[in-house]
Amino acid sequence: MAQTALAESDTGPSLTELARRHGLSKAGRLPSLPEYTRHLWSYRHFIAAFANAKVSASLGSTRLGVIWQVLTPLINAGVYYVIFGVLINTKQGVDNFIAYLCAGVFIFGFTQSVVQAGTHSITANLAMIRALHFPRASLPISICLVEVRNMVASIVVLIAIVLVSGEPLTLEWLLLLPALLLQSIFNAGLALFVARLVSKATDLRQLIPYIMRIWMYGSAVLYPVTFFSNRLSGWQLAAIEANPLLIFIELVRHSLMENIELAQPAGLLWIQALIWTVVVGLGGYVYFWRGEKGYGRG
Repeated sequence: MAQTALAESDTGPSLTELARRHGLSKAGRLPSLPEYTRHLWSYRHFIAAFANAKVSASLGSTRLGVIWQVLTPLINAGVYYVIFGVLINTKQGVDNFIAYLCAGVFIFGFTQSVVQAGTHSITANLAMIRALHFPRASLPISICLVEVRNMVASIVVLIAIVLVSGEPLTLEWLLLLPALLLQSIFNAGLALFVARLVSKATDLRQLIPYIMRIWMYGSAVLYPVTFFSNRLSGWQLAAIEANPLLIFIELVRHSLMENIELAQPAGLLWIQALIWTVVVGLGGYVYFWRGEKGYGRG
């Protein structure tokens, strides 16, 4: 009898085969990228609910609530107009400097808010990460959804400013939608990238404000884009003109305003925006996915 049982065990399926047959996998295994993406998609309702909860919490923390999402860029634009437009007189060469400045401040602020919130998306939710099993990319992506909702209110105000300042309503305004869509995907990639980076080296969070400030100065937010072409040449000018935030800002200005000088032809700007969106959006997603098993440890 013992010899028969031993023979059956020798010819029966192995433990590995039994685990595979019943859908079991190794604990702690990093899922493949397609598998991770399907898993993330299955949590889309959780992502939306988490984003809604973040919005509700932020609105309840102040009396003015969502109004601050509009007041903040407006106050910044007002301060920058006085300092750069009036005192330093950078408005020369731009017929409608108010709309030009506001477009730069609002669009740059969109990315800036996503990056700053993305640095906290993992470290601020460690308790939930350690207690529950879900794809961690849900957290940075939900942050992006929150900022997209905030940006909608800001865009309404930006459009009002552009119209009041004298810009005509044209068919080119429709280009605003694809420009913001590309920037939103770009922002999501950035959020995923900084979320993993800061989760491993939290001190980097202190550098983010300085990095964003330098990035703003290199994105023609506060002065005409001709400021660079009049002072730089060769690879330096090419590097500035390849700046993704400068490209997105230029596309929005091109869609809302007439008679403005662009850093490059509009067609080339769209091609560069698409390339940056794919590289940063997909690259940030892959980079975050590679660290999936390490979030919340240590």
